[in-house]
Amino acid sequence: MTGLAGLLAQADPAAPAVERHLWLVNLLAWVRADGPAVDEADPLRDVPWPVRRLRHLLSELDHDADAHGRVSALLRTTLASLDPAGLLADFGFAPRQGFVSELGERLRLGLLPGTPQTHDLGELFQLVCADGDATWLAALDDATLLGLAALCTDTPEEPPQAVLIEALQLLASQMRATGLAGAMRQRIDPAALAQRPFHELARTAEALRAAHRDGADAAERLQQAQYLRAVLQACVEAADSVRQHLDEHGISVDLVFQIDQLRRRRERMELLLDLLLAPRPASAWRRLVEALAEAAAERRGLGRLLARHYALLARKVTERSAETGEHYITRDRAGWLQMLRHAAGGGAVIGFTTLAKFALGALALPIFWAGLAAGLNYAISFVLVQLLHWTVATKQPAMTAPSMAARLDGIGRDEQAVEGFVDEVAHLLRSQMAGIVGNLALVVPVVLALQGLGWWWAGAPLVGETDAHYVLHSLDILGPSAFFAAFTGVLLFASSLIAGWVENWFVFQRLDSAIAWNPRSRALLGPERAQRWARWWRANVSGLAANTSLGLLLGLVPALGSFFGLPIEVRHVTLAMGQLAAALGALGTDLLQQPGFWRCLAAIPVIGALNLGVSFFLALRVALASRQLKLKDQARLRDAILGRLRRAPASFFWPPRG
Repeated sequence: MTGLAGLLAQADPAAPAVERHLWLVNLLAWVRADGPAVDEADPLRDVPWPVRRLRHLLSELDHDADAHGRVSALLRTTLASLDPAGLLADFGFAPRQGFVSELGERLRLGLLPGTPQTHDLGELFQLVCADGDATWLAALDDATLLGLAALCTDTPEEPPQAVLIEALQLLASQMRATGLAGAMRQRIDPAALAQRPFHELARTAEALRAAHRDGADAAERLQQAQYLRAVLQACVEAADSVRQHLDEHGISVDLVFQIDQLRRRRERMELLLDLLLAPRPASAWRRLVEALAEAAAERRGLGRLLARHYALLARKVTERSAETGEHYITRDRAGWLQMLRHAAGGGAVIGFTTLAKFALGALALPIFWAGLAAGLNYAISFVLVQLLHWTVATKQPAMTAPSMAARLDGIGRDEQAVEGFVDEVAHLLRSQMAGIVGNLALVVPVVLALQGLGWWWAGAPLVGETDAHYVLHSLDILGPSAFFAAFTGVLLFASSLIAGWVENWFVFQRLDSAIAWNPRSRALLGPERAQRWARWWRANVSGLAANTSLGLLLGLVPALGSFFGLPIEVRHVTLAMGQLAAALGALGTDLLQQPGFWRCLAAIPVIGALNLGVSFFLALRVALASRQLKLKDQARLRDAILGRLRRAPASFFWPPRG
């Protein structure tokens, strides 16, 4: 144990503060250093090495009075010179009420070195603590904890009440400020604010301080603490009510972040109350230090911060998509036939889009402008399909996956929920099949008719032989079409996310109310028309955002890829089929005798499957993450779907009668 002997020899309570802080850093590094391999015969094999080392440290100090005195004096001097509120009330929380500022703070903590030259106990704790410390701190036994506390104070069995109460008051004030902030207060359920829990919070914390200051008996202090816990619960319930009004008010990253900070401050106050009231404080100390160590590890990374806030935001986005997605799922024969008709209309529009794409290509525009022109062509076409209440099959998966995920909420508790999910799978597959068949059924004759019109009018097709041969080369199943189709599925998924975000932003900014009631809009449009416009935009903003963003992504992403030297293209099943029909119209029926044509035709179902499959998979993953669901019952779902396939395979492709 030469390392420990050297550390004990260097313990100097009279050293400058920064050197004492460095000594603590070195001591903790020695404590967590790896030990020898664990001997299975060792009765202490389940005790972590850091705990063993701390026990050894206390044993050495018990046998060396001089070292014990110097180490104890160093620890007490260090703690006396540091602000404990920086650790108990501030550590682990964002210094500002904003997600972006906290993101920047965590990047700073992760990338820039810290300094031991500080008067803040929280900053020093962040420096001495390392990832994984929470695990062995949780394994500390009471005797070791009290032995360490005895080095720092003459009363290890008595927590520092004044320090704990000061931290409780600071946390209560911070929670009060968060709960009464404008954005939060306006979105909390009025019934939850009726009892004024956030106003009561600071008063209750002050009453607890007064009870301890005035020497109240244990029963009165316990009563004050229990009342404070009840007020904390009321504050958290009030903050949680924000989530119940998201349809009306929308959500923002900062608001989600503030709700999370409020809940975590409540958890810290609960730990401090446990320690303040504990007759034997060792267990309460252990839970508090473990929580602080977890906070130190979390603040070094971005993963937990992003995951925690992603869940609620993704849920809101996917719930909005789920509302739209319900329109893309048919559950009976009449709905299936209507979907087929709507998809046929969408296919007709895409037929014109295909010819417009070739026309824009003939202009030989610079890369960016060519991509923008192509994107606008797609976007205008998709928006037109939406306004005509028709459909494009590839829009279905990303919109329907959230609706599917909603059926999984009761999967672990109810066998009927499993069958309901299988029913939804069957409905969805039938609907998507109708969408694809309808799109392809009309895009081909429309394109061929336009090509024939060109032959009749000008003696030449609208799409010439050069473009036709390029189509045969680019769509060949032996080429990269499958990869490009999968990438297009990613873009389809991205457009659904953009749609959810835009609609949430629209609601959060209350733009529908502004259109309906703003004096200028009412003067310009008239009261009745302003109301109609507000309702129309509220109902259609998601679809407009989805279709516009998808069109621009399909056009601009390949252009940007070319700019950076990435040979990225898109393969959209309906557009691909339209291009192949244009090639057939240019080269004539002799093309049917060429293997290249049939290889391109074979690529169409592959492109369609990847467009639909990738976008649906990604959207379903986001929807599941938004509900924080872990599919422990995947085997049950798989068996149920396979069982349905064996019993009634046609139900996945053809609607039932009646």
